Amino acid sequence: MPGFLVRAERDDDHAAVHAVNAAAFESPVEAELVDKLRREADPVVSLVAEAGGKIVGHIMFTPVTLPGHPDLRIMGLAPMAVAAAHRGQGVGSALVRNGLDRCARMEMGAVVVLGHPGYYPRFGFKPGAGYGLACEYDAPADSFMVKELQPRYLAGRSGTVSYHAAFAGE
Repeated sequence: MPGFLVRAERDDDHAAVHAVNAAAFESPVEAELVDKLRREADPVVSLVAEAGGKIVGHIMFTPVTLPGHPDLRIMGLAPMAVAAAHRGQGVGSALVRNGLDRCARMEMGAVVVLGHPGYYPRFGFKPGAGYGLACEYDAPADSFMVKELQPRYLAGRSGTVSYHAAFAGE
């Protein structure tokens, strides 16, 4: 049994979540993004990993859009952070799995991630190009991945996925 639990973020977790993100990314940019998304995006799936009464990890999912397909319910996974002392202990994997499960229970059809191509495929993510999807940001094609939560949800749909305006600093 892991020495941590994954749960929904609460209002009193905000400062600790900010600190975990700031430390994990060695910059306040992602931590500030989380704060902004929490205020502006809807719906939001925001989960924390807690060990010994302290927040040691965080993950957030927010809506993304595929122009021309307003009916699609797609979430973007970003960011995810795990405190350095807790990496390699399954915290990140537990956050991803729990987040995907919550998105599925919210009847989201798919999740996209711009992340490490050696990490996310273990959760069922596949290159976005295989679905005819691209990312609005200039990034290696194999870093933009998709996981369908409902079979064939993206069949016959293609285009460039747009993230919430907060990602662009707008």
